[in-house]
Amino acid sequence: MSSPTDLRPYLRTLDAETLADLLHAQAERDPELRQALENRFATQGSDVAEAHRLLDTAVLANNVEYAAKVGSVLDTLQRLLDAGSRADLAPLARRTVDDISEMLEQIDDTSGEVADRLDRAVELYARACVARPPDPESLAAWILEVEFDGPGWPAIELADFASALGEKGIARIQSTVDAVLAEQPSGAKRETAERLREELAEVSGDVDALVAILAAKPPRVDVSLKIVRVLRAAGRHSEAIAHAARALTHDKKEEPPPPEAEPVPLSRKEFDENPTAATYLALRAESLEAGRWVAQRKTALARLRELAAGSTQAADELVRALLGEDRADEAWRAAVRFEASLPMRVELADARSVAHPAETIPVYRDHVEELITRKDPNSYREAARQLRKLRTVHKKAGMAEEFSSYLGTLVEIHKRKTRLIAEVKAARIAIPKPVGA
Repeated sequence: MSSPTDLRPYLRTLDAETLADLLHAQAERDPELRQALENRFATQGSDVAEAHRLLDTAVLANNVEYAAKVGSVLDTLQRLLDAGSRADLAPLARRTVDDISEMLEQIDDTSGEVADRLDRAVELYARACVARPPDPESLAAWILEVEFDGPGWPAIELADFASALGEKGIARIQSTVDAVLAEQPSGAKRETAERLREELAEVSGDVDALVAILAAKPPRVDVSLKIVRVLRAAGRHSEAIAHAARALTHDKKEEPPPPEAEPVPLSRKEFDENPTAATYLALRAESLEAGRWVAQRKTALARLRELAAGSTQAADELVRALLGEDRADEAWRAAVRFEASLPMRVELADARSVAHPAETIPVYRDHVEELITRKDPNSYREAARQLRKLRTVHKKAGMAEEFSSYLGTLVEIHKRKTRLIAEVKAARIAIPKPVGA
């Protein structure tokens, strides 16, 4: 009897969509196979959920614990990517990159342990984008924000994201780089644009453009060697040899003079005298226009965080500043870490409860308690409304039973406040029966 034909070589020639259709059709006929696939799907989903939970709690940890938790998230990402997971891992990977970047602005990472995690996170994000390309315009916008408005990290290699960016994403970056080069005669933004222009030439494979960019730089050994490597890789060996010969005999030129120090903007002086959200955002607007925000943001934000550690009012100012930059995640973490005022935390919770309901439960509970302590009818009515909201948040978080337990305890503690109990009932909230009743 002949052995069965090994179909694996043939299956490897099929595209992923065809394989998925074949496997799905077979799973519909084979209950055991379907169950096995569902189990694998559920495991991957729970792994990603656990990774998000670790990131939610990591912000409150010390440096060592933070690095350990983020390391676990990165291990999960790598394991799923190595296994060829079909899950969209890019959102988790990008959140990890953004979280670590923000943390590096707040801690003293002299050991470099957290920075090492950032480098690994960027590599995994690039892999996740290649596996399941996100919207190219959004990816390009993120890269441009990191490069032109970020704190100087993470380091991004365009080549790693090139296939995910595609023609549309590359064109978006090229357009922004060209605009910056045309508008900025000097400064940090122009330096960034010049570096990106070089990377774009490499990604596009435009050898002549890349050699021209490199040749325009001040003569250095590393630049000359790169020109030689580029020409050799393109098969232009005679040009490579000629350039190497010229580089060896070229006289060493004097180092260019250091750039003149830029004047301190007026908005910076105002911020230093009165560091608030308003002066921070005014400094941001002026610095963005002048291409100096990368350098200004780090020191200004460090000042706001320093003040936030000392008072609730200052913590609120920090949160408002981050919200003014459309950095909602950073604002939430700052509110938690620096104990912003309850009204501020409730405002943030209302926006955050949609995507991260479990995180907002403690805030709403604090709000309910604060309203009850006022001991007046209007506050009791508002507390009941907040309890309805809290019930919804528990359901979204998959914690409906925990709400019943919480409500039962709350009612037991405040059972003598008949007006409160009446408002809760009027809000159509089912009050659990006491144990043993």
